[in-house]
Amino acid sequence: MPFDILLPFTRKGVIAVPQRRCAIKELRKNRKNHLHNLDIKTDLKKTIKSFRTSVSAQKKDEAAEQLKDVYKKIDKATKRNLLHKNTAARRKSSYSKLLKSLN
Repeated sequence: MPFDILLPFTRKGVIAVPQRRCAIKELRKNRKNHLHNLDIKTDLKKTIKSFRTSVSAQKKDEAAEQLKDVYKKIDKATKRNLLHKNTAARRKSSYSKLLKSLN
C-alpha cells in the first residue's frame, strides 16, 4: 500500500501512520476530498479573477457572461460546504453591484 498519502500528517516531526485499516481508509478519503475541494476553490478564484479583470477593462458583455459562471461556481462551492450560504449571498450581491457600476 502506498504510504505517500499519509506523509503530510506529522506530529512533532514524527510521521503518524494510522494503525487500523478503517483509519487508513478514512485518511485516504479525507485526502481525496481535500484535493477535490481545493480544485473547486481554485477554479472559483480563477473565475472571479477573470470576472474582475473584465470589469476593470470595462467589457460589460463579457463580464455579464462571466458573472453567470461566477454564480454557478459559488453555488457549487456552497453546496459542498466550502462557503457559508451567507458568504455566498454576500459575494454574489457584491459582484452584481460591481457589474451594475459599469453603466
